[in-house]
Amino acid sequence: MRRVYGPVPSRRLGRSLGVNPIPFKTCNYSCVYCQLGRTTHMTNERRDFFPPEELLNEIRGVLEPAGSKQELDFVTFVGEGEPTLCKSLGWLISKTKELADIPVAVDTNGSLLYQAEVRNELAQADVVMPSLDAGTAATFMKINRPHRGIAFDTMVEGMEQFRRAYKGELWVEVMLVKGLNDSEDELLALKRRLERIEPDRIYLNVPIRPPAEPWAVPPDQEAIVLAQAILSDLNVVDITAEELGAFSIAGFHNPEEAILAIIRRHPMREEQVIETLQHFAVAGEAVQESLQQLAKSGQIKKVTYREKVFWLSEEARRG
Repeated sequence: MRRVYGPVPSRRLGRSLGVNPIPFKTCNYSCVYCQLGRTTHMTNERRDFFPPEELLNEIRGVLEPAGSKQELDFVTFVGEGEPTLCKSLGWLISKTKELADIPVAVDTNGSLLYQAEVRNELAQADVVMPSLDAGTAATFMKINRPHRGIAFDTMVEGMEQFRRAYKGELWVEVMLVKGLNDSEDELLALKRRLERIEPDRIYLNVPIRPPAEPWAVPPDQEAIVLAQAILSDLNVVDITAEELGAFSIAGFHNPEEAILAIIRRHPMREEQVIETLQHFAVAGEAVQESLQQLAKSGQIKKVTYREKVFWLSEEARRG
């Protein structure tokens, strides 16, 4: 399984080359809204899950060919779990920046920023994107369902410490979930925490893809408007709309291989699958045939979420 993929369309980063240093659903959170499903390997221990030299060689293989860098806006360490659990993450960021003059981003839940080692490693990145979905410990437990070794106050203080020393761009993502963090009291508590962190941007998001728990759905539009109003003086960017654009199929030898690799990390709407695989000169009927064959083999599955059809990896565990 390749650990470097894309570029993929990102609502925050444009055309992003993804680097995955973590096995599927290895994390220290099990967020109710996670598009990859419930966490199956809950851990708070940092280690190298894959040989870091192999990961770097994959990155090099994409960045070094002539012309390969022109379509990239970022190289993003994101993974199928929490990327800061990779012990060699700092080394990988440093070596990636030596390969090409392309900004490096890290998409993280922010849980380990209380560790000085993690803060020092992420300081090398151009953009760090932690998430903060709650202003209180009780709501944090309900939404993010963290490893027992993570305390809410310690986690948030780690973000504050990182902000004070970090010279790059800090973009915090807030995922709104109906009935959990979309009330006025919850949003005001969250705002107080965000004011202390002082991020450069706040991205307001909702679960647009099938979540780990079927009840973890977007708030009503009135609650989204309320959130925008309460956080309005903190440079809020609304990304509650669906992302657009095709996914890269570079390096894949056939449609089935491309489908499996992409939806393992990024569940796709059916129209996205068809649009992406048209690069193989595959007609719509042939795409449907490939999807059905993969579904029959038990490798992927179809899910309807908010009246849209998505294709997901069979590995994903959902409520």
